[in-house]
Amino acid sequence: MSPDPVSVFFAALFAGIVAILSTVLLERIGGALGGIVTLPTTIVPASVGIWSEVLDASSFSSAMSMVPIGMLLNLLFLGVWRVSPGFLSHFLDESFILPAITAISVSLWVVTAGSSALIVEQSSESIKPVSIALLTTIASVLLGLWAVKTNPPAPSGKNSVGIIVLLFRGLAAAVAIGASVWIASLNLPFVSGIISVFPAIFLTTMVSLWLSQGPHVPVGAAGPMMLGSASVSIYALISIVIFPIYGPWVGSILTWLISVLLYTIPAGLWTWRKLDAGEMGV
Repeated sequence: MSPDPVSVFFAALFAGIVAILSTVLLERIGGALGGIVTLPTTIVPASVGIWSEVLDASSFSSAMSMVPIGMLLNLLFLGVWRVSPGFLSHFLDESFILPAITAISVSLWVVTAGSSALIVEQSSESIKPVSIALLTTIASVLLGLWAVKTNPPAPSGKNSVGIIVLLFRGLAAAVAIGASVWIASLNLPFVSGIISVFPAIFLTTMVSLWLSQGPHVPVGAAGPMMLGSASVSIYALISIVIFPIYGPWVGSILTWLISVLLYTIPAGLWTWRKLDAGEMGV
């Protein structure tokens, strides 16, 4: 099946716009609330685009089942950003810390994501990918709760992210989502699903905030972002049930609303109480 250029383009365009807007929001309202604003965003055009390419409930389920696995790996990606600055400061000059963390976090994600897609695909005959997705979603929530409970201070930003950095962030997100939709048309649902959650937004958020605000804002936002990002996994699981019934457009709206109401809002309020409201002495 040949890819639909229109589907790929609009999925990529929407993802790029969302990536830019969320950076501005995060830097202005602080790490605790800003980090939790990890609403299901770029996964929405990705899911619609993937469904439009595969038009098959089974292949769509395989692709969306990889999303929670990829998001769990994204939590490990954010964990690197949270713990590495203090560790690397003992060995590297300050000017080399950001490039080192970037290289380590991206390399770790690529290796583990590729291995995960291969393992899940090869074991899909004996273990349902949806079962693995459910377990990894639960693990993501538990890891996110721990990350918030042990989170360092999460201050708001005082400087604006430059327009060039914002545009680059939008471009990175657009490329990742566009690639996932295109790969879906090649009958590679497992690869497509995990690429749809490549941490382009997390990476460009952390780098751009580090450059404009210093390390404290992105490091402080890591914990809330870890907890909030589980909403993407929940969106993916719900979409497996909703899309075959209502189609991609109505289905994406219903899935987004359900995941936000059931998870994002309660998690955001709890995070605010823990961090911004000072329960932890922050």
